[in-house]
Amino acid sequence: MDARDLKAYVERGWAAAQTRKQEHWAREFREHGPDVTVEVACALREHMRLVNPDWPSESDRRDDLAHHVVLKRAIDGATRAFLLRAAR
Repeated sequence: MDARDLKAYVERGWAAAQTRKQEHWAREFREHGPDVTVEVACALREHMRLVNPDWPSESDRRDDLAHHVVLKRAIDGATRAFLLRAAR
């Protein structure tokens, strides 16, 4: 691997790419509704199963569940904060 290529990759405009990605999905959601995200998720899952038929592994499933638990707690905490603020 060429060091210059590696450096160019690391120094790419990652923030700009992330912004464009968020804009793209916001536009898709606005124009096509929430079903578009489900369709994309299903297509990605199908692709992963073609690439790796054993995906997701039990370990992947445990990790995913743990992530969802953390996310749910964060959402619950934010909900409580908004409710407390609204009650004032």
